[in-house]
Amino acid sequence: MSSTLRVPLYKTTICGSVLLGIFITGNSKGLLVPHNAKEDEISFIESSVGIPVVQYNGKKNALGNMVLVNDSVAAVGVGADPELKSLLSKTLGVEVYEVNIAGLSLPGVCGVTNNKAMLCHPQTTDEEVKKLEEIFNIPVNISTVNCGYPYLRVGMLANSYGVVVGEATTGPEMAHIEASLGLIG
Repeated sequence: MSSTLRVPLYKTTICGSVLLGIFITGNSKGLLVPHNAKEDEISFIESSVGIPVVQYNGKKNALGNMVLVNDSVAAVGVGADPELKSLLSKTLGVEVYEVNIAGLSLPGVCGVTNNKAMLCHPQTTDEEVKKLEEIFNIPVNISTVNCGYPYLRVGMLANSYGVVVGEATTGPEMAHIEASLGLIG
């Protein structure tokens, strides 16, 4: 994983859980963690990755499911907490937009993005794709992971250098994912 994504790998928990992707969102400029993250977890992550780690004090804690972000733009579901949007903008240095993907207000679980391209849930509408392409200014494609699973973030971790997918992901899915995220060549 470390060599594929070209990043160091650290073992930790957040909110006492090993399911980091559900609770954390961020980019190369910072990370947001939920209100119930433990102080020792926050300190460890911040000292390990060397970027700010900021706590969001809203009621919801599944930030990874709620936010789709790269180094320029963040998408949150329609009707998202204004405090969350402000914190994303300040901490991650991004423009924040409200958008649904596949009619759902959880863009973080319905899409995966890097600084080159984005993949979305197979039921993402043409209008949603167009809006995402406009606000992120990158190509948007449709995909599945883990042999047809539509919630991409559950089975995929990507950055601008590589992608790691779940073991049930088929060869055609892997080829499509890699090409669509601009990772070939």
